[in-house]
Amino acid sequence: MPQRDMEKGRDGAAAPPLKMLDQYRRKRGCAANAVLVAFIVTVPAMAILFGARSSASALWIGSANASRLGMYSISPLYRAHDRLLGGLLADDGFDERSCHSRYEFATYRRNAGRKPSQYLVTKLRRHEALQRRCGPGTAAYSDAVEQLRSGKSHAGAIGSPECRYLVSISYQGLGNRILAAGSAFLYAVLTDRLLLVDPSNEMGELFCEPFPGTTWLLPPDFPLTSYTNFSIDTAESYGNMLKNKAIDAASTTAQQLPPFAYVHLDHDATVEDKFFFCDEDQRVLRDIRWLVMRTDSYIVPGLFLVMDFQEELATLFPEPDAVFHHLGRYLFHPNNHVWGFITRYYDAYLAPAHQRVGIQVRVFGADPESPELLEQITTLKSMYWEHAAASGEAVGVHQPSHEEYQQFGARSHDTKAWAEIYLLSLTDVLVTSGRSTFGYVAQGLGGLTPWVMYKPANGSVVPDPPCGRDVSMEPCFHNPPFYDCRIKQGTDTGKFLPHVHHCKDVSWGLKLVHRIA
Repeated sequence: MPQRDMEKGRDGAAAPPLKMLDQYRRKRGCAANAVLVAFIVTVPAMAILFGARSSASALWIGSANASRLGMYSISPLYRAHDRLLGGLLADDGFDERSCHSRYEFATYRRNAGRKPSQYLVTKLRRHEALQRRCGPGTAAYSDAVEQLRSGKSHAGAIGSPECRYLVSISYQGLGNRILAAGSAFLYAVLTDRLLLVDPSNEMGELFCEPFPGTTWLLPPDFPLTSYTNFSIDTAESYGNMLKNKAIDAASTTAQQLPPFAYVHLDHDATVEDKFFFCDEDQRVLRDIRWLVMRTDSYIVPGLFLVMDFQEELATLFPEPDAVFHHLGRYLFHPNNHVWGFITRYYDAYLAPAHQRVGIQVRVFGADPESPELLEQITTLKSMYWEHAAASGEAVGVHQPSHEEYQQFGARSHDTKAWAEIYLLSLTDVLVTSGRSTFGYVAQGLGGLTPWVMYKPANGSVVPDPPCGRDVSMEPCFHNPPFYDCRIKQGTDTGKFLPHVHHCKDVSWGLKLVHRIA
């Protein structure tokens, strides 16, 4: 990573407080070490530091020697073309006033990002048509809901057989919710299911509708009233039905299948739950009309292990290291309220910067108050205010929200968190904390392969090295299967495919990387 030797003498030139960082490292140990490394790798010009306990708040450092309207200005022609992301976004069916971010984001991004395959563009248009044809408010949806209430299997159900549904449960932190919804969407596309997202935990209040002419939010009259409480113990989970022999992947007929199945892919998923990633089990699930899925992770690398999906995935994503980059930019547009936070902050503090470096810090297991970390942020901000940088650049340090705790489901917190994730994605260089879904989302949206600060393994020893460049911008699947469905025994699934590797920040996790020909 680019570094600058800024530890000068006491002649007035700015220098990061390396001695202070070293003293703090010896004093505190643990996760604080991973946090403090961020100051070493920050490049002048513009940086943003997000630091908090179990979450992230933001600090931005920016050099003001160029303006967004200067050397990085974007022509009207480029803006008009780029706002559709090479066809990733539909060019009609939306009221521009209802979602400003969808049409304005191009003026805030220097990185144009990866271009989607034409097949992905075509597939998305077809899926949008499916969402309109089978979504809430249609006769097909009413028929499917009535079938669910009746308890009949899909084989004996009324209504259109093409309308099958996937409900994604929203829970955990905002980063988890975004990765879960993105994963569920890809599975829905692969299996021709309509996606409906649980609107709780602010999922219905932070984002614009992604599909033209319909909604992706699950209506409040959904018959399975307790679906948000489904867990590893739910009798209707696919894993439990296998374990209890209510379903046999090899012999159960379509007429014997239940009206719905719960897919439990949470952090505590069992071996039977993870049979979801086996071809034989996918063929069973295909005939169940309603699936309800819970996950707190990015399960996409697991979908690449399913042989029946591999050819389709290769055509959709010739660059597998850009799957979430495309999914995220397609699905997740800040609503007008959040977009106002983003644009006001960007225009006030970030637009004039020649280069922007974002640093997202997550403190694991440290003191709840984290006073030393807050002191370091204050020191860094005052350092660049009181002293000139060694290169003569004007460097500014900014921290948007000052959030110190992750608050699940708190609207004001989630609004700030979503604004900060998006601001991070607008940087030129990104430093993230290992294992943090907050950072995963930012790097994917921005098309940025980050530098990662590794989490101490035992809470007391500084990792060696403490940080490193990631292998791709893709998020890590923290809880993948370790099972070979073909030979029916445990194995290292990180060795199956050349473009599915183990993660640098979670050694047992799986991550998509660039496909080597």
